[in-house]
Amino acid sequence: MQETAVPSAPPTPPVSLAALLSRDDLGLRQITGPPAGEVTIHGAHTSEMSDPYPYLLGGELLLTAGVHIPEAAGRPGSFDFDGYVARIVAAGGAALGFGVAPVHDTVPAGLVAACEQHGLPLVEVPPRTTFSGVARAVWQLMARARLSELRRITQAQQGLAAAASRPDPVPSVLRRLAGRLEGRAVLYGPEGAEIAAAGREPGDEVRRALAELARFVTGHPSSTATDTVAGTRLAAYALGPGRGFVLGVAAPHRESGDHTIASVAAVLLSLLTGEHQSGTGAARSSALVRLLLGARREEVAPLLGGGEGDGAVTRWYVVHARPDTGAPDAVSASALGAALGSPLVDAADDVVRVLVPAPPQAEGGGGARPEGDGGVRPEAGAAAPRKPHAGSGPAGSVAAGSGPAAQPGWTLGVSAPVAPAEWPAADAQAARALARARATRSALVRHAERPGFADLVPPGEAEAHARALLAPIGGVPALAETLRAWLSLHGSWDRTAVALSVHRNTVRQRIARCAALLGADLDDPDVRMELWFALRHLRG
Repeated sequence: MQETAVPSAPPTPPVSLAALLSRDDLGLRQITGPPAGEVTIHGAHTSEMSDPYPYLLGGELLLTAGVHIPEAAGRPGSFDFDGYVARIVAAGGAALGFGVAPVHDTVPAGLVAACEQHGLPLVEVPPRTTFSGVARAVWQLMARARLSELRRITQAQQGLAAAASRPDPVPSVLRRLAGRLEGRAVLYGPEGAEIAAAGREPGDEVRRALAELARFVTGHPSSTATDTVAGTRLAAYALGPGRGFVLGVAAPHRESGDHTIASVAAVLLSLLTGEHQSGTGAARSSALVRLLLGARREEVAPLLGGGEGDGAVTRWYVVHARPDTGAPDAVSASALGAALGSPLVDAADDVVRVLVPAPPQAEGGGGARPEGDGGVRPEAGAAAPRKPHAGSGPAGSVAAGSGPAAQPGWTLGVSAPVAPAEWPAADAQAARALARARATRSALVRHAERPGFADLVPPGEAEAHARALLAPIGGVPALAETLRAWLSLHGSWDRTAVALSVHRNTVRQRIARCAALLGADLDDPDVRMELWFALRHLRG
């Protein structure tokens, strides 16, 4: 049966009775009851009342010297030991400590029998040990347990935060959480289906119960619920109000701090699965409908939300991205979009495309030139080994005047800021920038706009010349693509192979084929320059 997760015990971490008995300075001895290693204590309380029930919160080690027990208690029927112990158990007492001397020389046999019958641990406190010393030892052990718990939670928080920054943040967070709790962590979608999971696969009964618990929290005001099935502790956490995502956790045991650790994971998953709003969902839906019905891009762009210039048309960056490891999934792509500051994400094949609104400071730059692709430039120091870049979080994801920043675990190609009418040209810019970033092993490469001699030739004439010059290879797109990449990378076989994801011998063969078909000496810099000019102005 599901129940809302309201802690019934004090928040202070409990300590084992075995740890208290191991203190040589106390000299405590367990007389009867369950093994000390299975008993946990939440505090110590001294009472000489014949009915301590009203004064116990639950989980205490109750200390008594038996003042309320008559001297003649050894006679049968003189004191109701059974009723006394039953009330302690009903109040949730964890154990009973009986002090020998000054009232009683030994622990009464009737008390031993009653504790054994009710399963209450009974501990003998020697005359040399004061009750205050026992209580102080309990609090010292609890303080150590609290410190250990805080360290464990801190380490878990750091690990979960690091997992959330990986290219596959949701699976990484689930794996880290499952490892910490030594159990199973599952992300359920709005329809109740498993989106991702990590950790040990539970039995069918536990799996069904966890899914049912996840459905329970989506339909109730409480955002958290717990249950126990087949000896397995279950917990479900709703990820944000009304969104339908739920984190489910199944663990064979529960340690102090587990709830806090799972709550941290729930917060991170809420951020990762939540849609990053730079405009309302209704406005974006309206923009999509208008595009499908024939509206122009520049007419619907304002509905998507973006930077506004001084009365000018909104400008945007197109970003192409590939994860450094593995293939992108929908959740990691959404997380990348959130980091870049845009919900407009397309995850197709092995490349993620993001349409990012340019801040007002960046709108003064030149737009894309449909007739050419301009240049590409890596981030400062990009030729060096990859390093984390500043400004990778949402607050600094689009730096004024420079565009989107590098993101950990991703390789990015960024276009120039363009008006909506030039999105297709910017898409090509970003694709070429990404190819160069991968070839040069740079975290990010931007399309660089700058005036050049090529701008002096009218676009129409430049395209006609390009088609005539490249006609011999025009029928084989792979040849033109390889020639473009090879020239952009200064004739490097290895880098071209990396950019095109082919073998270097394939690059050599294609370039040799281009030289033969074009009848050109590709070692001549003038020939290379002319071919590069033509490729830049050749439309797809």
